[in-house]
Amino acid sequence: MQYTEGRVGRVFSLRIDDGEDVLAELTRFVGEKGIACGMVQVLGALGDGRVVTGPERPVFPPVPHVETVAGGWKVVGTGTVYPGEEGPALHLHVAAGRGEATRAGCLRERAAVYLVVEAVVVEFVGMAAERVLDDRTGVHLPVFGGG
Repeated sequence: MQYTEGRVGRVFSLRIDDGEDVLAELTRFVGEKGIACGMVQVLGALGDGRVVTGPERPVFPPVPHVETVAGGWKVVGTGTVYPGEEGPALHLHVAAGRGEATRAGCLRERAAVYLVVEAVVVEFVGMAAERVLDDRTGVHLPVFGGG
């Protein structure tokens, strides 16, 4: 186990509108605001997105199993932000549902909003953290300098 300690900094509430990409907008926003570490919560609906619902097989490195959600899926999710190799690295997991269908996993590549997605971004300050590629797992993991 690793850990780091910090405190809550600024808190933002965002509205991401129909057709905008949740991942792109959140990544842009945290970069513009200079948020190095933080937490994100989202709720709303997706018109089109890709969700990694697990690995194809439980091996290292994992090959992602990807499901598409399209046509107005309700979504709720939570994620983290840490500095990455190319700026803020957002890792956002969601549960999405439409009718009797449900998908849960990591939102990746694209996530176009249907109607609206509301987001709350909580900044953490004073943390020693970064997201780096782990050689063993082949996954970008948070690495903490506090323990």
